[in-house]
Amino acid sequence: MIDLNKIVRPNILNLMPYSSAREEFKGNDGVFLDANENPYGDLNRYPDPYQKELKEGLSKLKKVNEENIFIGNGSDEVIDLAFRIFCEPGKDKALTFSPTYGMYDVSAGINNIELLKIPLTETFQINTNKLETYWNDQNLKLIFICSPNNPTGNSIALADIETILKNFKGIVIIDEAYIDFSSSESCLKLLETYSNLIISQTFSKAWGLAAARVGIAYANKGIIELYNKVKPPYNISKLNQEAAIKALSDFNEFKKNLQLILDEKEKLKAELESISLVKKIYPSDANFLLVEVEGADEVYDELVVKEIITRNRNKLVKNCIRISVGTPNENEKLITALKNISK
Repeated sequence: MIDLNKIVRPNILNLMPYSSAREEFKGNDGVFLDANENPYGDLNRYPDPYQKELKEGLSKLKKVNEENIFIGNGSDEVIDLAFRIFCEPGKDKALTFSPTYGMYDVSAGINNIELLKIPLTETFQINTNKLETYWNDQNLKLIFICSPNNPTGNSIALADIETILKNFKGIVIIDEAYIDFSSSESCLKLLETYSNLIISQTFSKAWGLAAARVGIAYANKGIIELYNKVKPPYNISKLNQEAAIKALSDFNEFKKNLQLILDEKEKLKAELESISLVKKIYPSDANFLLVEVEGADEVYDELVVKEIITRNRNKLVKNCIRISVGTPNENEKLITALKNISK
């Protein structure tokens, strides 16, 4: 069992969190004169600061206790608060594996934390032998693992993840933003074994709620209490909570749309393989494909001219663009455009 007192910033341990009006009184009925709210309107009351109804739904779906769930303003808040809780600015370090999601780097910079980057292997896996010198670094507090990884699309080998969890004395954050698209099992099953594990998921991808900004962290009770201690009091609006609750209530619709995306991904992959400028399509467990093409910068620009927007990842993976799976009509437009560029 990890000793949180040894890795949490002392000022966070000593912090007296803000106590909101909706935290001090938890009832739903009464004359509310406690929060200086406007008494008129449909959105005049502050939302539930701990998103109880949403957590109840997630608890049933994921088979995780409510006390082990944190709701963040997107996964980005989950990432940012990890730096604030565990890393002393200008002193501590975090580590990740490149290429990967860019917000780890940005959040580290905002919090004045050095981010170490170890390159993934040619197959975009972790070489755990390169980590042996870091196990006992007292200032290394966080390791970020994105699985399925962005922008490469592949899942990280579970055995390598467990090697890190067993040997590292800090916090391991597994970013599972794309896990719903993957045939690989979520690492949620590891929560009972490893007390230094945080798993981040989101409503932005498979649930189709990118505009709502609802992220999730699953961890042991002590870590969730720290997250709740540090977060802004009303970090998730009532509108966004309701959007996520509504999505959870129609699981059949979620599964239907998920399968449509997965089916379209296979069709898109098959079409891309027939195009001459496409040199390689990397294996993907996500809702996107990382595609190596001839002259990624030029291909990207020509697609933009045709009002088809992909993501140029040439600076991260040479000559690669990242293509999200769209609707059948959108995918058809992309394929037609690429075929015309190839001529």
